Amino acid sequence: MKENVSDYLVKRLQAWGVERIFGYPGDGINGIMGALNRAKDEIEFVQVRHEEMASLMACAHAKFIKQVGVCLATSGPGAIHLLNGLYDAKLDHQPVVAIVGQKALKSLGGSSQQEIDLISLFKDVASEYIQMAVDPAQIRHLIDRAFRIALSQRTVTCIIIPNDLQTEDYQEPPHTHQTIHSGVGFTAPRVIPQDADLIRAAEILNAGKRVAILVGAGALHAAEEVTQAADLLGAGVAKAFLGKAALPDDLPFVTGAIGLFGSNASHEMMQNCDTLLMIGSSFPYAEFLPEEGKARGIQIELDGRMQSIRYPMEVNLTGDSAETLKALIPLLERKTDRTWQNQIEQQVKDWWQLIHEQAGREANPLNPRLLFEELSPRLPDNCILTSDSGSSSSWTAQHIRIRQGMQFSVSGTLATMGCAIPYALAAKFAYPERVVFSFVGDGAMQMGGNNELITMQKYWQQWKNPQLIVLVLNNRDLNFVTWEQRMMQGEPKFNESQVLPEFNYAQYAESLGLIGIRVERPDQVIPAWEKALSADRPVVIDALTDPEILPFTPEVAQEFAQQLVQAQAKGDVGATKQLEEPLKQAVQQENEKEE
Repeated sequence: MKENVSDYLVKRLQAWGVERIFGYPGDGINGIMGALNRAKDEIEFVQVRHEEMASLMACAHAKFIKQVGVCLATSGPGAIHLLNGLYDAKLDHQPVVAIVGQKALKSLGGSSQQEIDLISLFKDVASEYIQMAVDPAQIRHLIDRAFRIALSQRTVTCIIIPNDLQTEDYQEPPHTHQTIHSGVGFTAPRVIPQDADLIRAAEILNAGKRVAILVGAGALHAAEEVTQAADLLGAGVAKAFLGKAALPDDLPFVTGAIGLFGSNASHEMMQNCDTLLMIGSSFPYAEFLPEEGKARGIQIELDGRMQSIRYPMEVNLTGDSAETLKALIPLLERKTDRTWQNQIEQQVKDWWQLIHEQAGREANPLNPRLLFEELSPRLPDNCILTSDSGSSSSWTAQHIRIRQGMQFSVSGTLATMGCAIPYALAAKFAYPERVVFSFVGDGAMQMGGNNELITMQKYWQQWKNPQLIVLVLNNRDLNFVTWEQRMMQGEPKFNESQVLPEFNYAQYAESLGLIGIRVERPDQVIPAWEKALSADRPVVIDALTDPEILPFTPEVAQEFAQQLVQAQAKGDVGATKQLEEPLKQAVQQENEKEE
Protein backbone atom coordinates (compact mmCIF):
# COMPACT_ATOMS: atom_id res chain seq x y z
CA MET A 1 0.00 0.00 0.00
CA LYS A 2 1.33 3.44 -0.89
CA GLU A 3 2.07 5.77 2.02
CA ASN A 4 -0.46 8.57 2.39
CA VAL A 5 0.12 12.11 3.65
CA SER A 6 -0.97 11.31 7.21
CA ASP A 7 1.30 8.26 7.45
CA TYR A 8 4.22 10.35 6.27
CA LEU A 9 3.29 13.10 8.74
CA VAL A 10 3.43 10.64 11.64
CA LYS A 11 6.74 9.21 10.40
CA ARG A 12 8.20 12.72 10.16
CA LEU A 13 7.02 13.52 13.70
CA GLN A 14 8.88 10.42 14.87
CA ALA A 15 11.99 11.63 13.08
CA TRP A 16 11.75 14.82 15.16
CA GLY A 17 11.65 12.73 18.34
CA VAL A 18 7.93 13.07 19.07
CA GLU A 19 6.78 10.32 21.42
CA ARG A 20 3.44 11.77 22.51
CA ILE A 21 0.62 13.88 21.06
CA PHE A 22 -2.13 15.46 23.15
CA GLY A 23 -5.45 15.89 21.42
CA TYR A 24 -9.09 15.14 20.75
CA PRO A 25 -10.55 13.57 17.60
CA GLY A 26 -12.93 14.99 15.02
CA ASP A 27 -13.80 14.45 11.38
CA GLY A 28 -11.42 17.20 10.32
CA ILE A 29 -8.47 15.00 11.35
CA ASN A 30 -9.79 11.51 10.65
CA GLY A 31 -6.97 10.82 8.23
CA ILE A 32 -4.34 11.74 10.82
CA MET A 33 -6.11 9.69 13.50
CA GLY A 34 -6.00 6.68 11.20
CA ALA A 35 -2.26 7.09 10.75
CA LEU A 36 -1.76 7.44 14.51
CA ASN A 37 -3.76 4.24 14.99
CA ARG A 38 -1.44 2.44 12.58
CA ALA A 39 1.60 3.86 14.42
CA LYS A 40 0.29 3.57 17.98
CA ASP A 41 3.30 1.54 19.08
CA GLU A 42 5.61 4.40 18.04
CA ILE A 43 3.67 7.55 19.07
CA GLU A 44 1.28 7.72 22.01
CA PHE A 45 -1.96 9.62 21.51
CA VAL A 46 -3.26 11.06 24.80
CA GLN A 47 -7.01 11.66 24.68
CA VAL A 48 -8.01 14.66 26.80
CA ARG A 49 -11.50 15.90 27.70
CA HIS A 50 -11.19 19.24 25.87
CA GLU A 51 -8.78 20.64 23.30
CA GLU A 52 -7.73 23.46 25.64
CA MET A 53 -6.35 20.80 27.96
CA ALA A 54 -4.39 19.32 25.04
CA SER A 55 -2.61 22.59 24.35
CA LEU A 56 -1.94 23.19 28.07
CA MET A 57 -0.46 19.69 28.30
CA ALA A 58 1.69 20.34 25.24
CA CYS A 59 2.99 23.52 26.87
CA ALA A 60 3.71 21.69 30.13
CA HIS A 61 5.41 18.87 28.24
CA ALA A 62 7.77 21.42 26.71
CA LYS A 63 8.43 22.96 30.12
CA PHE A 64 9.12 19.75 32.00
CA ILE A 65 10.90 17.60 29.44
CA LYS A 66 12.55 20.31 27.29
CA GLN A 67 11.17 18.92 24.02
CA VAL A 68 8.64 20.25 21.55
CA GLY A 69 5.08 19.77 22.79
CA VAL A 70 2.60 18.66 20.13
CA CYS A 71 -1.19 19.07 20.22
CA LEU A 72 -3.77 17.99 17.66
CA ALA A 73 -7.30 19.28 17.04
CA THR A 74 -9.99 19.10 14.43
CA SER A 75 -11.23 21.98 12.31
CA GLY A 76 -13.59 24.70 13.52
CA PRO A 77 -14.43 24.47 17.23
CA GLY A 78 -11.60 22.06 18.01
CA ALA A 79 -9.07 24.49 16.60
CA ILE A 80 -10.61 27.40 18.51
CA HIS A 81 -10.35 25.50 21.78
CA LEU A 82 -6.57 25.20 21.42
CA LEU A 83 -5.94 28.92 21.68
CA ASN A 84 -5.68 29.35 25.45
CA GLY A 85 -2.99 26.73 25.96
CA LEU A 86 -1.14 27.92 22.87
CA TYR A 87 -1.02 31.45 24.25
CA ASP A 88 0.26 29.99 27.51
CA ALA A 89 3.14 28.49 25.53
CA LYS A 90 3.76 31.62 23.47
CA LEU A 91 3.89 33.94 26.48
CA ASP A 92 6.13 31.58 28.47
CA HIS A 93 8.42 31.03 25.45
CA GLN A 94 7.83 27.28 25.04
CA PRO A 95 8.20 25.32 21.78
CA VAL A 96 4.81 23.90 20.84
CA VAL A 97 3.58 22.71 17.45
CA ALA A 98 -0.19 22.68 16.83
CA ILE A 99 -1.47 20.42 14.07
CA VAL A 100 -4.98 21.35 13.03
CA GLY A 101 -7.46 19.89 10.56
CA GLN A 102 -9.44 21.90 8.03
CA LYS A 103 -12.37 21.34 5.70
CA ALA A 104 -11.63 19.78 2.32
CA LEU A 105 -9.62 21.97 -0.04
CA LYS A 106 -12.30 21.78 -2.71
CA SER A 107 -14.93 23.12 -0.27
CA LEU A 108 -12.99 26.10 1.14
CA GLY A 109 -14.67 29.40 0.51
CA GLY A 110 -18.13 27.84 0.39
CA SER A 111 -19.24 28.59 3.96
CA SER A 112 -19.21 24.88 4.76
CA GLN A 113 -20.03 23.58 8.23
CA GLN A 114 -17.17 24.30 10.68
CA GLU A 115 -15.26 26.27 8.06
CA ILE A 116 -13.37 29.16 9.61
CA ASP A 117 -10.35 31.15 8.50
CA LEU A 118 -7.76 29.22 10.52
CA ILE A 119 -4.79 31.18 9.24
CA SER A 120 -6.33 34.40 10.54
CA LEU A 121 -7.34 32.66 13.78
CA PHE A 122 -3.80 31.50 14.55
CA LYS A 123 -1.81 34.32 12.96
CA ASP A 124 -1.07 35.99 16.31
CA VAL A 125 -0.42 33.01 18.57
CA ALA A 126 1.62 31.29 15.83
CA SER A 127 3.00 34.48 14.33
CA GLU A 128 6.46 33.01 13.70
CA TYR A 129 5.12 30.24 11.48
CA ILE A 130 1.65 29.21 10.31
CA GLN A 131 1.01 27.44 7.03
CA MET A 132 -1.77 25.42 5.39
CA ALA A 133 -0.81 22.45 3.27
CA VAL A 134 -2.28 22.39 -0.25
CA ASP A 135 -0.02 19.76 -1.83
CA PRO A 136 1.30 16.41 -0.52
CA ALA A 137 4.90 17.37 -1.31
CA GLN A 138 4.65 20.26 1.20
CA ILE A 139 4.22 18.12 4.30
CA ARG A 140 7.91 17.37 4.69
CA HIS A 141 9.10 20.96 4.84
CA LEU A 142 6.04 22.21 6.72
CA ILE A 143 6.79 19.82 9.58
CA ASP A 144 10.53 20.50 9.47
CA ARG A 145 10.09 24.26 9.52
CA ALA A 146 7.40 24.20 12.21
CA PHE A 147 9.64 22.22 14.55
CA ARG A 148 12.83 24.09 13.79
CA ILE A 149 11.20 27.50 14.23
CA ALA A 150 9.41 26.41 17.42
CA LEU A 151 12.76 25.30 18.88
CA SER A 152 14.93 28.16 17.64
CA GLN A 153 12.43 30.90 18.57
CA ARG A 154 10.99 29.13 21.65
CA THR A 155 7.47 29.72 20.41
CA VAL A 156 4.27 28.28 18.95
CA THR A 157 3.95 27.20 15.33
CA CYS A 158 0.92 25.79 13.53
CA ILE A 159 0.30 23.52 10.54
CA ILE A 160 -3.17 23.29 8.99
CA ILE A 161 -3.96 20.16 6.96
CA PRO A 162 -7.24 19.94 5.03
CA ASN A 163 -8.96 16.60 5.58
CA ASP A 164 -9.00 15.51 1.93
CA LEU A 165 -5.26 16.12 1.63
CA GLN A 166 -4.63 13.87 4.66
CA THR A 167 -5.49 10.70 2.74
CA GLU A 168 -3.88 11.54 -0.59
CA ASP A 169 -0.79 9.61 -1.63
CA TYR A 170 2.36 11.19 -0.24
CA GLN A 171 4.80 12.55 -2.81
CA GLU A 172 8.40 13.48 -2.22
CA PRO A 173 9.21 16.91 -3.68
CA PRO A 174 10.68 16.44 -7.16
CA HIS A 175 14.21 17.60 -7.90
CA THR A 176 13.01 20.57 -9.95
CA HIS A 177 12.82 24.33 -9.79
CA GLN A 178 10.70 25.85 -6.95
CA THR A 179 10.63 22.78 -4.73
CA ILE A 180 11.76 22.53 -1.09
CA HIS A 181 14.02 19.74 0.18
CA SER A 182 14.26 20.12 3.96
CA GLY A 183 15.90 18.01 6.65
CA VAL A 184 15.38 17.03 10.28
CA GLY A 185 17.30 18.40 13.24
CA PHE A 186 18.06 21.46 15.30
CA THR A 187 21.11 22.26 17.39
CA ALA A 188 20.86 25.14 19.84
CA PRO A 189 23.70 27.65 19.55
CA ARG A 190 25.98 28.72 22.36
CA VAL A 191 24.95 32.34 22.88
CA ILE A 192 27.21 34.56 24.99
CA PRO A 193 27.67 38.35 25.10
CA GLN A 194 30.61 40.31 23.79
CA ASP A 195 33.72 40.40 26.03
CA ALA A 196 33.50 44.18 26.42
CA ASP A 197 29.96 43.90 27.79
CA LEU A 198 30.97 41.15 30.21
CA ILE A 199 33.80 43.33 31.49
CA ARG A 200 31.46 46.30 32.00
CA ALA A 201 28.96 44.11 33.84
CA ALA A 202 31.67 42.69 36.10
CA GLU A 203 32.91 46.18 36.96
CA ILE A 204 29.43 47.19 38.10
CA LEU A 205 28.87 44.02 40.08
CA ASN A 206 32.29 44.26 41.71
CA ALA A 207 31.59 47.86 42.71
CA GLY A 208 28.22 47.02 44.26
CA LYS A 209 28.04 46.71 48.03
CA ARG A 210 24.49 45.32 48.20
CA VAL A 211 23.84 43.05 45.21
CA ALA A 212 20.41 41.48 44.64
CA ILE A 213 19.84 38.71 42.10
CA LEU A 214 16.47 37.87 40.55
CA VAL A 215 16.15 34.62 38.59
CA GLY A 216 13.36 33.32 36.40
CA ALA A 217 12.58 30.39 34.11
CA GLY A 218 15.60 31.22 31.96
CA ALA A 219 17.86 30.25 34.87
CA LEU A 220 16.34 26.81 35.51
CA HIS A 221 19.36 25.13 33.93
CA ALA A 222 21.91 27.45 35.57
CA ALA A 223 21.64 26.60 39.27
CA GLU A 224 25.35 25.90 39.72
CA GLU A 225 26.39 29.13 38.02
CA VAL A 226 23.84 31.30 39.86
CA THR A 227 24.93 29.81 43.19
CA GLN A 228 28.58 30.49 42.42
CA ALA A 229 27.86 34.07 41.35
CA ALA A 230 25.77 34.73 44.48
CA ASP A 231 28.56 33.40 46.66
CA LEU A 232 31.19 35.61 45.00
CA LEU A 233 28.99 38.70 45.12
CA GLY A 234 27.69 38.14 48.64
CA ALA A 235 24.21 38.45 47.14
CA GLY A 236 20.74 37.22 47.91
CA VAL A 237 18.66 35.49 45.25
CA ALA A 238 14.93 36.05 44.78
CA LYS A 239 12.93 33.83 42.45
CA ALA A 240 10.16 34.82 40.06
CA PHE A 241 7.38 32.21 40.17
CA LEU A 242 8.41 30.43 36.96
CA GLY A 243 11.92 30.29 38.42
CA LYS A 244 10.83 28.69 41.70
CA ALA A 245 12.78 25.51 40.93
CA ALA A 246 15.87 27.37 39.69
CA LEU A 247 17.54 27.15 43.13
CA PRO A 248 16.73 25.02 46.16
CA ASP A 249 15.23 26.87 49.10
CA ASP A 250 17.65 25.29 51.57
CA LEU A 251 20.40 27.65 50.35
CA PRO A 252 20.54 30.28 53.10
CA PHE A 253 20.76 33.28 50.75
CA VAL A 254 17.70 32.30 48.66
CA THR A 255 14.95 34.73 49.63
CA GLY A 256 12.17 32.86 47.81
CA ALA A 257 9.26 34.37 45.95
CA ILE A 258 8.87 38.00 44.93
CA GLY A 259 5.76 40.12 44.35
CA LEU A 260 2.35 40.28 45.98
CA PHE A 261 2.82 36.79 47.41
CA GLY A 262 6.57 37.11 47.76
CA SER A 263 8.60 36.87 50.93
CA ASN A 264 9.48 39.74 53.24
CA ALA A 265 13.13 38.85 52.66
CA SER A 266 12.77 39.37 48.89
CA HIS A 267 10.92 42.63 49.43
CA GLU A 268 13.54 44.01 51.83
CA MET A 269 16.39 42.97 49.55
CA MET A 270 14.91 44.73 46.53
CA GLN A 271 14.17 47.89 48.51
CA ASN A 272 17.69 48.18 49.87
CA CYS A 273 20.02 46.84 47.18
CA ASP A 274 22.35 49.10 45.23
CA THR A 275 22.85 46.65 42.32
CA LEU A 276 20.32 44.40 40.57
CA LEU A 277 21.27 41.38 38.46
CA MET A 278 18.30 39.86 36.61
CA ILE A 279 18.88 36.42 35.10
CA GLY A 280 16.41 34.83 32.71
CA SER A 281 13.37 36.64 34.04
CA SER A 282 10.76 39.03 32.68
CA PHE A 283 9.13 39.57 36.08
CA PRO A 284 6.63 42.33 35.22
CA TYR A 285 5.80 44.11 38.49
CA ALA A 286 7.89 47.26 38.71
CA GLU A 287 6.78 48.11 42.24
CA PHE A 288 8.64 45.07 43.60
CA LEU A 289 11.91 45.95 41.90
CA PRO A 290 14.22 48.71 43.13
CA GLU A 291 12.97 52.22 42.59
CA GLU A 292 14.36 53.57 39.34
CA GLY A 293 17.73 55.23 39.87
CA LYS A 294 18.42 53.62 43.25
CA ALA A 295 20.21 50.57 41.88
CA ARG A 296 22.49 49.87 38.95
CA GLY A 297 21.05 47.19 36.69
CA ILE A 298 22.46 44.27 34.70
CA GLN A 299 20.32 41.77 32.82
CA ILE A 300 21.16 38.37 31.36
CA GLU A 301 18.51 37.42 28.81
CA LEU A 302 18.58 35.14 25.77
CA ASP A 303 15.90 37.09 23.93
CA GLY A 304 17.22 40.56 23.15
CA ARG A 305 13.65 41.82 22.71
CA MET A 306 13.09 41.36 26.45
CA GLN A 307 16.10 43.38 27.54
CA SER A 308 15.70 46.43 29.77
CA ILE A 309 11.88 46.57 29.72
CA ARG A 310 11.33 45.87 33.43
CA TYR A 311 14.11 48.07 34.78
CA PRO A 312 16.47 50.48 32.97
CA MET A 313 19.58 48.30 32.79
CA GLU A 314 23.04 49.76 32.56
CA VAL A 315 24.39 46.65 30.83
CA ASN A 316 22.31 44.20 28.79
CA LEU A 317 23.96 40.81 28.37
CA THR A 318 22.24 38.94 25.56
CA GLY A 319 22.97 35.25 26.00
CA ASP A 320 22.13 31.95 27.61
CA SER A 321 22.05 32.24 31.40
CA ALA A 322 24.44 29.39 32.19
CA GLU A 323 26.89 30.18 29.40
CA THR A 324 26.89 33.89 30.16
CA LEU A 325 27.51 33.31 33.86
CA LYS A 326 30.36 30.93 33.04
CA ALA A 327 31.97 33.73 31.07
CA LEU A 328 31.18 36.36 33.71
CA ILE A 329 32.21 34.51 36.88
CA PRO A 330 36.01 34.62 36.23
CA LEU A 331 35.71 38.43 36.09
CA LEU A 332 33.96 38.71 39.47
CA GLU A 333 35.84 39.50 42.66
CA ARG A 334 34.85 37.74 45.86
CA LYS A 335 33.47 40.29 48.32
CA THR A 336 35.18 40.15 51.69
CA ASP A 337 32.47 42.12 53.48
CA ARG A 338 29.61 39.67 53.98
CA THR A 339 27.41 42.02 56.03
CA TRP A 340 24.78 42.33 53.29
CA GLN A 341 24.47 38.60 52.66
CA ASN A 342 24.46 37.84 56.40
CA GLN A 343 21.61 40.31 56.81
CA ILE A 344 19.69 38.63 53.98
CA GLU A 345 20.22 35.19 55.50
CA GLN A 346 18.81 36.38 58.82
CA GLN A 347 15.78 37.85 57.03
CA VAL A 348 15.27 34.51 55.28
CA LYS A 349 15.29 32.70 58.66
CA ASP A 350 12.84 35.24 60.05
CA TRP A 351 10.57 34.75 57.06
CA TRP A 352 10.41 30.97 57.38
CA GLN A 353 9.67 31.32 61.07
CA LEU A 354 6.95 33.90 60.39
CA ILE A 355 5.04 31.83 57.85
CA HIS A 356 5.38 28.76 60.07
CA GLU A 357 3.63 30.72 62.80
CA GLN A 358 1.01 32.05 60.37
CA ALA A 359 0.23 28.50 59.26
CA GLY A 360 -0.66 27.63 62.84
CA ARG A 361 -3.24 30.39 63.23
CA GLU A 362 -6.85 29.37 63.76
CA ALA A 363 -9.22 29.70 60.83
CA ASN A 364 -12.73 28.70 59.85
CA PRO A 365 -12.71 25.83 59.19
CA LEU A 366 -9.09 25.37 58.06
CA ASN A 367 -6.11 27.61 57.42
CA PRO A 368 -4.92 26.93 53.84
CA ARG A 369 -1.36 27.74 54.86
CA LEU A 370 -1.31 24.70 57.15
CA LEU A 371 -1.82 22.29 54.26
CA PHE A 372 1.26 23.55 52.42
CA GLU A 373 3.35 23.98 55.56
CA GLU A 374 2.79 20.35 56.58
CA LEU A 375 3.34 19.01 53.07
CA SER A 376 6.61 20.79 52.35
CA PRO A 377 8.91 18.70 54.61
CA ARG A 378 7.13 15.52 53.47
CA LEU A 379 7.68 16.07 49.75
CA PRO A 380 9.41 13.08 48.13
CA ASP A 381 12.75 13.61 46.44
CA ASN A 382 12.58 14.54 42.75
CA CYS A 383 8.83 15.14 42.82
CA ILE A 384 7.13 17.46 40.34
CA LEU A 385 4.76 20.20 41.47
CA THR A 386 2.19 22.26 39.59
CA SER A 387 0.01 25.09 40.77
CA ASP A 388 -3.01 26.83 39.39
CA SER A 389 -3.40 30.58 39.07
CA GLY A 390 -4.98 32.15 42.14
CA SER A 391 -4.53 31.80 45.87
CA SER A 392 -3.10 28.29 45.39
CA SER A 393 -0.12 30.04 43.80
CA SER A 394 0.29 32.23 46.87
CA TRP A 395 0.53 29.32 49.28
CA THR A 396 2.78 27.36 46.91
CA ALA A 397 5.13 30.31 46.56
CA GLN A 398 5.29 31.05 50.26
CA HIS A 399 5.31 27.62 51.93
CA ILE A 400 6.69 25.02 49.53
CA ARG A 401 10.47 24.68 49.91
CA ILE A 402 11.98 23.38 46.70
CA ARG A 403 14.85 20.92 47.04
CA GLN A 404 17.43 20.00 44.42
CA GLY A 405 15.99 17.66 41.82
CA MET A 406 12.41 18.86 42.13
CA GLN A 407 10.55 20.51 39.26
CA PHE A 408 7.77 23.08 39.33
CA SER A 409 5.77 25.05 36.82
CA VAL A 410 2.67 27.15 36.40
CA SER A 411 1.02 29.27 33.74
CA GLY A 412 3.30 32.26 34.25
CA THR A 413 2.73 35.20 31.95
CA LEU A 414 -0.77 34.24 30.83
CA ALA A 415 -1.72 33.12 34.36
CA THR A 416 -4.67 31.14 33.07
CA MET A 417 -7.00 29.32 35.41
CA GLY A 418 -7.25 25.59 34.90
CA CYS A 419 -3.58 24.88 34.18
CA ALA A 420 -2.55 22.81 37.21
CA ILE A 421 -4.16 19.46 36.47
CA PRO A 422 -3.27 19.33 32.75
CA TYR A 423 0.26 20.39 33.72
CA ALA A 424 0.36 17.57 36.29
CA LEU A 425 -0.91 15.04 33.75
CA ALA A 426 1.72 16.11 31.22
CA ALA A 427 4.39 15.75 33.91
CA LYS A 428 3.12 12.27 34.76
CA PHE A 429 3.19 11.15 31.12
CA ALA A 430 6.73 12.52 30.79
CA TYR A 431 7.98 11.03 34.06
CA PRO A 432 5.65 8.15 35.02
CA GLU A 433 8.03 7.03 37.75
CA ARG A 434 7.93 10.31 39.71
CA VAL A 435 5.40 11.57 42.26
CA VAL A 436 3.42 14.58 40.99
CA PHE A 437 1.47 17.14 43.03
CA SER A 438 -1.17 19.54 41.73
CA PHE A 439 -2.42 22.47 43.85
CA VAL A 440 -5.78 23.70 42.60
CA GLY A 441 -8.49 26.14 43.64
CA ASP A 442 -12.10 25.05 43.53
CA GLY A 443 -12.79 27.56 40.74
CA ALA A 444 -10.20 25.87 38.53
CA MET A 445 -11.61 22.46 39.42
CA GLN A 446 -15.07 23.49 38.33
CA MET A 447 -13.70 25.17 35.21
CA GLY A 448 -11.95 22.07 33.86
CA GLY A 449 -10.14 20.16 36.57
CA ASN A 450 -13.03 17.85 37.37
CA ASN A 451 -13.18 16.77 33.73
CA GLU A 452 -9.46 16.05 33.60
CA LEU A 453 -9.83 13.77 36.62
CA ILE A 454 -11.56 11.54 34.07
CA THR A 455 -8.39 11.64 31.96
CA MET A 456 -6.46 10.73 35.10
CA GLN A 457 -8.82 7.81 35.68
CA LYS A 458 -8.32 6.66 32.08
CA TYR A 459 -4.53 6.49 32.21
CA TRP A 460 -3.26 6.10 35.79
CA GLN A 461 -2.86 2.33 35.68
CA GLN A 462 -0.32 2.72 32.87
CA TRP A 463 2.08 4.75 35.02
CA LYS A 464 5.03 3.05 36.70
CA ASN A 465 4.32 5.03 39.86
CA PRO A 466 0.59 5.84 40.02
CA GLN A 467 0.95 8.60 42.62
CA LEU A 468 -0.55 11.88 41.43
CA ILE A 469 -1.87 13.95 44.35
CA VAL A 470 -4.34 16.77 43.78
CA LEU A 471 -4.98 19.26 46.58
CA VAL A 472 -8.21 21.20 46.11
CA LEU A 473 -8.60 24.41 48.14
CA ASN A 474 -12.35 24.21 48.61
CA ASN A 475 -13.31 27.64 49.97
CA ARG A 476 -16.41 28.19 47.78
CA ASP A 477 -14.84 31.43 46.56
CA LEU A 478 -12.95 32.71 43.53
CA ASN A 479 -10.55 33.80 46.20
CA PHE A 480 -7.73 35.68 44.51
CA VAL A 481 -10.16 37.85 42.54
CA THR A 482 -12.21 38.47 45.69
CA TRP A 483 -9.12 39.90 47.34
CA GLU A 484 -8.30 41.92 44.24
CA GLN A 485 -11.79 43.42 44.35
CA ARG A 486 -11.20 44.43 47.97
CA MET A 487 -7.57 45.54 47.77
CA MET A 488 -7.26 47.01 44.30
CA GLN A 489 -10.72 48.53 43.95
CA GLY A 490 -11.93 49.09 47.51
CA GLU A 491 -15.07 47.16 46.58
CA PRO A 492 -16.82 44.57 48.72
CA LYS A 493 -16.88 40.96 47.65
CA PHE A 494 -19.42 40.57 44.84
CA ASN A 495 -21.15 37.36 45.90
CA GLU A 496 -22.96 36.85 42.60
CA SER A 497 -19.62 36.58 40.79
CA GLN A 498 -17.43 35.13 43.52
CA VAL A 499 -19.35 32.46 45.43
CA LEU A 500 -19.09 28.99 43.90
CA PRO A 501 -21.56 26.11 44.05
CA GLU A 502 -20.95 23.47 46.71
CA PHE A 503 -19.21 20.39 45.37
CA ASN A 504 -17.67 17.36 47.09
CA TYR A 505 -14.43 16.79 45.18
CA ALA A 506 -13.37 13.83 47.32
CA GLN A 507 -16.65 12.05 46.70
CA TYR A 508 -16.37 12.73 42.98
CA ALA A 509 -12.83 11.30 42.94
CA GLU A 510 -14.09 8.17 44.67
CA SER A 511 -16.80 7.79 42.03
CA LEU A 512 -14.03 7.62 39.41
CA GLY A 513 -12.15 4.90 41.27
CA LEU A 514 -9.54 7.33 42.64
CA ILE A 515 -8.96 8.00 46.33
CA GLY A 516 -10.80 10.96 47.83
CA ILE A 517 -9.90 12.46 51.20
CA ARG A 518 -12.01 15.15 52.86
CA VAL A 519 -10.17 17.48 55.26
CA GLU A 520 -12.24 19.76 57.49
CA ARG A 521 -10.10 20.21 60.64
CA PRO A 522 -6.43 20.95 61.37
CA ASP A 523 -5.90 17.57 63.04
CA GLN A 524 -6.83 15.86 59.76
CA VAL A 525 -4.09 17.54 57.70
CA ILE A 526 -1.10 15.33 58.55
CA PRO A 527 -3.06 12.04 58.31
CA ALA A 528 -4.38 13.17 54.93
CA TRP A 529 -0.89 13.77 53.54
CA GLU A 530 0.38 10.50 54.99
CA LYS A 531 -2.48 8.57 53.41
CA ALA A 532 -2.00 10.29 50.07
CA LEU A 533 1.76 9.64 50.07
CA SER A 534 1.22 5.92 50.66
CA ALA A 535 -1.64 5.49 48.17
CA ASP A 536 -1.56 3.07 45.25
CA ARG A 537 -3.43 5.38 42.88
CA PRO A 538 -4.16 9.10 42.30
CA VAL A 539 -5.58 11.00 45.27
CA VAL A 540 -7.80 14.08 45.55
CA ILE A 541 -7.56 15.90 48.89
CA ASP A 542 -10.67 18.04 49.27
CA ALA A 543 -9.70 20.62 51.90
CA LEU A 544 -12.35 22.99 53.25
CA THR A 545 -10.37 26.18 53.72
CA ASP A 546 -11.04 29.66 55.04
CA PRO A 547 -11.45 32.20 52.20
CA GLU A 548 -10.67 35.12 54.52
CA ILE A 549 -6.97 34.25 54.93
CA LEU A 550 -5.15 36.94 52.95
CA PRO A 551 -3.18 35.33 50.08
CA PHE A 552 -0.92 38.38 49.70
CA THR A 553 2.06 39.21 51.88
CA PRO A 554 0.75 41.37 54.76
CA GLU A 555 3.78 43.70 54.68
CA VAL A 556 3.33 44.38 50.97
CA ALA A 557 -0.44 44.68 51.36
CA GLN A 558 -0.13 47.62 53.76
CA GLU A 559 -0.38 50.04 50.86
CA PHE A 560 -3.89 48.70 50.20
CA ALA A 561 -5.13 49.33 53.73
CA GLN A 562 -7.30 52.25 52.65
CA GLN A 563 -9.05 50.15 50.01
CA LEU A 564 -9.71 47.39 52.54
CA VAL A 565 -11.31 49.92 54.86
CA GLN A 566 -13.48 51.10 51.96
CA ALA A 567 -14.57 47.52 51.23
CA GLN A 568 -15.34 47.02 54.92
CA ALA A 569 -17.36 50.23 55.04
CA LYS A 570 -19.43 48.99 52.12
CA GLY A 571 -20.49 45.94 54.11
CA ASP A 572 -17.72 43.40 53.47
CA VAL A 573 -17.13 42.05 56.98
CA GLY A 574 -14.75 39.38 55.67
CA ALA A 575 -12.30 41.91 54.25
CA THR A 576 -10.66 42.58 57.61
CA LYS A 577 -11.68 39.47 59.53
CA GLN A 578 -8.40 37.51 59.49
CA LEU A 579 -5.73 40.16 58.90
CA GLU A 580 -2.20 39.70 60.20
CA GLU A 581 0.29 42.29 61.38
CA PRO A 582 1.38 44.77 60.12
CA LEU A 583 -1.60 45.04 57.75
CA LYS A 584 -4.01 44.79 60.66
CA GLN A 585 -2.42 47.83 62.31
CA ALA A 586 -2.47 49.77 59.02
CA VAL A 587 -6.19 49.07 58.64
CA GLN A 588 -6.84 50.22 62.21
CA GLN A 589 -5.01 53.49 61.49
CA GLU A 590 -7.11 54.03 58.36
CA ASN A 591 -10.27 53.40 60.39
CA GLU A 592 -9.15 55.97 62.94
CA LYS A 593 -8.65 58.53 60.16
CA GLU A 594 -12.18 57.86 58.93
CA GLU A 595 -13.55 58.43 62.43
